[in-house]
Amino acid sequence: MPDDRLIAAIDLPNALEGLAFAERLGDAVGFYKIGLGMLTGGGLALANELKDEHGKRIFLDMKLFDIPATVEAAVRGLAQFDLDFLTVHGDPHVVRAAKEGASGKPMKILGVTVLTSLDRADLDAGMIVPGDIHEITVERARRALEAGADGVIASPQEVVEIRALPEAKGRLIVTPGVRPEGAEIGDQKRVATPHSAIAAGADHIVVGRPIWRAPDPRAAAQAILDELPRAPVNRPRH
Repeated sequence: MPDDRLIAAIDLPNALEGLAFAERLGDAVGFYKIGLGMLTGGGLALANELKDEHGKRIFLDMKLFDIPATVEAAVRGLAQFDLDFLTVHGDPHVVRAAKEGASGKPMKILGVTVLTSLDRADLDAGMIVPGDIHEITVERARRALEAGADGVIASPQEVVEIRALPEAKGRLIVTPGVRPEGAEIGDQKRVATPHSAIAAGADHIVVGRPIWRAPDPRAAAQAILDELPRAPVNRPRH
């Protein structure tokens, strides 16, 4: 069984390329993230094909944000596909609406805290409350979990503090912004290595470009898996 702590992000132009990428990875990877970049390129169709025909787990990264009624309706529509994870913004009213939309379905709702591509200057430009970005991320995580989120999305740099929250007991922490040692950071600003992210308490890491841009994506994915701690950190498989 593949080690599902690694989620490979399919950030490719269309579903055909995404399927070819997944086929190159084969049984080395069992969990895939499909996000907004692929939505108009057949992303939902690819998600269903990977889930239903190839037995893969699917993380649908939509980062939904709208008024509660709209979020609830959107999530209810997506929940019918029985995918595994769905992201929404971590604002409490969004999380509550998403949980209502997913009611009765196994799909887990993950609240986005602060994007890993942002730093304090970006928050200032967006008129976000003053303060330390790490403290803001941890507080957004706490509020999302308090509102009922099944887990949160946060950078590896906040995992230890989030894992220590009482509200985080039994909940998921998924970390993007993960780069193997020596890999290009790209547009990410708050990053860590795969090993350090999992060792800090993350349940899953999300890795995209270092895998799909590699000459041998399967070998790149396997190298990341080989870097992870040998066993999950005292937590069952979700």
